[in-house]
Amino acid sequence: MVKIDQLSLARQLDLVFKELDHELAGLDSGVVFVQIRNNVIGKFGIRHNPISGRNGQLEVENEGLNEAQRSSFRVMALETLKFKKNWTHGEISYDFTVRQGMILVDATMESNYNMANLMIRYPRANTYKDSGMESTS
Repeated sequence: MVKIDQLSLARQLDLVFKELDHELAGLDSGVVFVQIRNNVIGKFGIRHNPISGRNGQLEVENEGLNEAQRSSFRVMALETLKFKKNWTHGEISYDFTVRQGMILVDATMESNYNMANLMIRYPRANTYKDSGMESTS
C-alpha cells in the first residue's frame, strides 16, 4: 500500500480535488483549503460562502461548478504549487467564484515555521548574554 508521504504534493492536491469534486459540483463560490505539514496534506475541505435566507426561507443554491470549471480549477490549483518556495508547513487557500460563466480563483499561501526547530539548528553562542546585549528587565 502506498503511504501518503510517498506521493508528491501535486499528486496529493490532485487527490484532494477528486475527493471534493462532488461537493464542488454543488457550489459556485467558496474557499478550498489544504493544510500542509512536512509537505504532506493533512486536513482539507471547503469553507462555503454563507447561505442566505429571507422570510424564513433559504435561497436555493445555484447549480455549482460544471465539469469544465472543476477541471480548470484543479489545473489552476496545481499551477499555484510552482509559487511555493522553501517551506514545508502551512496552508494554501483557493477562493473561488463563478462570474459570467467563468471560474475565478485567488490563491493565498501561508507558510508556518516553528521557533523550536530553529533553536535546534542554530548554535546557542549567539544569545543576548553572550553578545553583551543582556536584557534589562
